This record gives sequence, C-alpha cells and structure tokens, in this order.
Amino acid sequence: LMRPLQGCRGRGVVVGTVTLCLAAGWALQTPGGVSLVVPQPNINATVAQNILLSVEYFCRGVATIEWKHVSSWGTTKIVEWKSGNYVNISMVYKDRVTTFENGSIQLLNVGMRDAGYYFITVTEEYGSNTYGTIIVNVYEIIYEDLHFVAVLFAFLAAVSAVLICFMWLCNKTLHLFQRKTTHKLTASTTEEIELETIEC
Repeated sequence: LMRPLQGCRGRGVVVGTVTLCLAAGWALQTPGGVSLVVPQPNINATVAQNILLSVEYFCRGVATIEWKHVSSWGTTKIVEWKSGNYVNISMVYKDRVTTFENGSIQLLNVGMRDAGYYFITVTEEYGSNTYGTIIVNVYEIIYEDLHFVAVLFAFLAAVSAVLICFMWLCNKTLHLFQRKTTHKLTASTTEEIELETIEC
C-alpha cells in the first residue's frame, strides 16, 4: 500500500517540476513588463527658456508613451506616440514639442502657463504600464526691478550733472565777483593816492 503512494508522489514531483519549468520558460519568452526612470523630478525654468523633461523607459515589447500637463488651468494632453511608429502632438503644443526615443520630450519657449505637473504614462502592448511625474516651476525675469534701478541710476546721474554744473557756475560767478571787487579796490586805492598827491 505504501509503494503505490510513493510512486504517485514521485510522479507528482516530476509533473510539478516539468510544469514549473514550462511556466518559467513561457514567462521568459513572453514579452512583458515596463519600467521608467525619471532622473530629474523637479525643474526650475525662466520664461522663454527651453526645458528637457528627461525620462528613460525599458520595455521588451512595443510601448506607447503619453505626456499630459496638469496645472491650475486644467489638464492638457501634450503628445502621444508609439515607439518606432506615429507621433500625435496636440495643436496647443504643435511647434513647441520635440520627442525622443527614450520617452523624453523637449518643451520650447516656456511661459508661466507651462508651470505645473507633467505626467508620463508608458503602456506596453501586452497591457502593463508605468507612470512618472515631473514638476516644472517657471519664473518671470523681473524686468520692472531692473527698469526701476536703471531709471534711478539715470536720475541720480542727471542730478549729479546738474549739481556739478551749478557748482561750476557758482565758482565762475565768485571768481568774477572777486575780480570786480579787486579791480574796484585797486581803482579806489589809486584815486586815494592821487588825491593825497594833489593835496600835498
């Protein structure tokens, strides 16, 4: 009675091992699985700058990449493409987006409305997918402050020039006044000498 049981158990182990090997072989042969790396999840940019939303995906099958922008103004689909196939860029971004094989995109001439969250979805043809997020902050170059400093500098330079001219004029006037006073003193001294000479 014990021997047939051991025989059954032996056959079960063999069948189990064969099944496990077949399943492992099938899993290795079947393309599937997708991963995504986002090296720079935060980007700071200034208005009119070009930015690279850098990612890199790995997948054994054909992948579809989709980028969306989410901000306080709403959600906008930027671009979608299939590796080695079509590229579908939305009209809003038509002349501003460049796509790359590794899933990255470059956004040209950013404005304040481009600030927000950028979501990438990589979907593999067998259904598995992965997600990534990049936060973009866009800052204005404060020309008003620079303009104010330039105007203040110009104003101070003009005031300095006026003061220098005023001091030069005062100096000239003082010299003229001193000359006239000296001339009058000389003339009156000469007259006194002449009068003294006549009296003598």
